[in-house]
Amino acid sequence: MPSDAIRAALVERLRISSAIADKDVREIEALPISVRQFPAETAVVRDGERATNCCLIADGFCARSKTIASGKRQILSLHIPGEIPDLMSLFLHVMDHDLSTLTPATLGFIKHDDLQKLHRRNPDLAEMFWRDTLIDAAMFREWIVNVGQRPAPARLAHVMIELRERLRLIGRVDGDSFEMPLTQEQVGETLGITSVHVNRVIKQVRQDGIVEFNRGRVTVLDERKFQELADFDVRYLHQSPTL
Repeated sequence: MPSDAIRAALVERLRISSAIADKDVREIEALPISVRQFPAETAVVRDGERATNCCLIADGFCARSKTIASGKRQILSLHIPGEIPDLMSLFLHVMDHDLSTLTPATLGFIKHDDLQKLHRRNPDLAEMFWRDTLIDAAMFREWIVNVGQRPAPARLAHVMIELRERLRLIGRVDGDSFEMPLTQEQVGETLGITSVHVNRVIKQVRQDGIVEFNRGRVTVLDERKFQELADFDVRYLHQSPTL
């Protein structure tokens, strides 16, 4: 994938959440970006490393996670094309979590120096990236509530709906079906439950006629039940410049 297409993914992302002007688009189009291909389940940047670039997802799925001393991992967030999941490394110089691919991915790397210069000469774009970081924080708050307070079936449904709503805005939802490329173990790491429990939850929502989850793809069987189970309020995604 050429770097022009990667820049276009970033512009489209900013259009969703901010009112980006043509002059700002031209600034992004001028950003130097180096493109690399990554296999699935590969570290992009690790906990404790000093990053010198920010990573823009052009294609594929990534996840942020923390691993404790026992080896257990908690997936903190899922990331899709157009997102910069390590934007905080621009100012927090040592990574405090892992960023890795879930699927084969095309990633664009923007040097910190280039992004910092962009922010200094274009305050409007700096505000857009700041807003993007605040939306990221809003999503973290919702994930804390989800894992801490909802029962496992509702946790699963909430993560699924959030991912669907984000994918919908980049044209990656096909009718009642969308990609969620996680293994049962990774679903467990996302929801904070065991793989055995994940298997029971998936079986339950299938038997209840709500969703089918198979081979990394979700198919919604009953939208009303899906929404009710998830208790989902889309406002925290701030998918409009007015929100």
